[in-house]
Parts: sequence; structure tokens; C-alpha cells
Amino acid sequence: MKTGMNLLLWTTEVTAEHDVLLDQIKEIGFDSVEVPIFNVADVAPYERLGKRLKSLGLGATAVTVMSPEANPISPDPVIRNAAVAYLDKVLACGAAFGCEILCGPLHSAIGHFSGQGPTEEEFKAGIETMSRAAEKAQGHGIRLGIEYLNRFEIYFLTTAAQTSRFVRAVNHPYLKMMYDSFHAHIEEKNQAQAILSCKDETIHVHISENDRGVPGTGQVDWDSFFAGLKQSGYDGYVTIEAFGRALPALAAATRVWRDLFPDALGLCRDGLAFIKKRAKLA
Repeated sequence: MKTGMNLLLWTTEVTAEHDVLLDQIKEIGFDSVEVPIFNVADVAPYERLGKRLKSLGLGATAVTVMSPEANPISPDPVIRNAAVAYLDKVLACGAAFGCEILCGPLHSAIGHFSGQGPTEEEFKAGIETMSRAAEKAQGHGIRLGIEYLNRFEIYFLTTAAQTSRFVRAVNHPYLKMMYDSFHAHIEEKNQAQAILSCKDETIHVHISENDRGVPGTGQVDWDSFFAGLKQSGYDGYVTIEAFGRALPALAAATRVWRDLFPDALGLCRDGLAFIKKRAKLA
């Protein structure tokens, strides 16, 4: 098992000003960072980041989200084509810094609701779109790890069962899924059972407390979570995803209205120590 830290705690766009932060994350003991990719206009900053990560010996994954204008399950083929084109640009940026996995709710637009549950028509549209996206991913040498979110953020895929069914229907080696303890805490009955139900499809894991603060300080059933990882034989990245108020727009998007921890680097240290302790005990 390898550990990672999601950089969305500090920024939506990694630049040279975050070089010191990367040094600190490496010094704390993480194996990788998760890089947000929202700006796809220029690959050059990502190429620079790749050189920086290589010099530190840090691995990299990435995260992005889809918009209503590039929604993979839209009934409009123009919008679905835009989704594939956008993901292709994101993947090109990721390839520039050695990204191994692009994760996130890549299957549908975040915060966009139809007023009803997912339909079979949307399921079929998603399969078609994400099959093409997986081909793009294979060309870039990056695997896609689609993430289910809770029902308050998305409606298309909200459980491990739905997501593993979708992944199996796409049936492409470069499209798998990821598991997030925060969303599972809301949507699943049992963390271990949920993890085991999708073990063959899972290539990435987010560890996130129920309040998005320091892992291990809230209500997530961590006994069940780590037991599930151990029983499933998972040995990929376990990446901390936490959110604060450093970025007003991101704080609003993630509904973080109060301080959840006193210090971001302290969260990193405590979170990593928690992961290592619980992984040994599982």
C-alpha cells in the first residue's frame, strides 16, 4: 500500500509557488501527490511539475470533474463529444507530469441533477462516452479511476455496486473505479462489504473523514474500512482527501463553512500516521 496527499487542500492549480509544499509533503513521508487538473489550456506548467516531482521521487495521480457542457451521460452527442475532448486534454496534461491514474466523478457532471434517478438511457450513453475516453487514456498511458459520489453531489453513480456494474459494462482495461471513504460513509451500509464488492474493479482509494477533516477523528467506521482493504488485497495508493477554507471558491463547492483542523501540514502528519497505524492493525 502506498500513500498520497491530494493537493486540493491548498490549490486548484499547482504552480512554482507550491514547490516548498511538495518538499514538505515528501519530508512528511508520502509516496505521491494528487494533482488537480482543471486548467487544460497549457501543458507547460505540468511539464515543469513533472520534473519537480521526479526530482523528489514523488509519484502522481490526478483529479478532475465534468461540467454540464461536457457531460458524458448527456442525450446530446455534441456534449458527449465535448466530454471526450475535455478528458483527452486532461490526460495530456497528466501525461506531462507522469500521472498514473486520473480519478474523480468522470462519468457525469458534478452538481448537475435531472430531478430523477439515473436512467438506462444515461447508462448506455455513459458506456459509449467512457469507452472512447478509455481509449484516449490508453493512448496516454494513464488509467481512469471513476469515483462515485454521494447523492447530494451527483445522481448517476452513488454506490459501489452501481459503479462496479458500470465499469464491467465498459469493459476496458484503462477504465476502472476508485473508492472514497467519505462518500461510502453516507451511501453504504458497511465499508468492508462495499470495498469487497468492487475489489476487482478498484484501482485507487481516497481516505476522507466524514467532516472532510483529519482522518481518524470523526465517525467513519475505520475498523471496517481497513479490514475491507486488507481482505480485498488492495495494494495501490491510499490518498488523503481533505478540504479547508484556504480557497473560497473550493470551500463553497465542498460546503466547508468552518475550520475543520488547525493546520494543513498537521493534518498531513496526523493523517499519514493514522493510515500507517491502522493499516498495520487491520
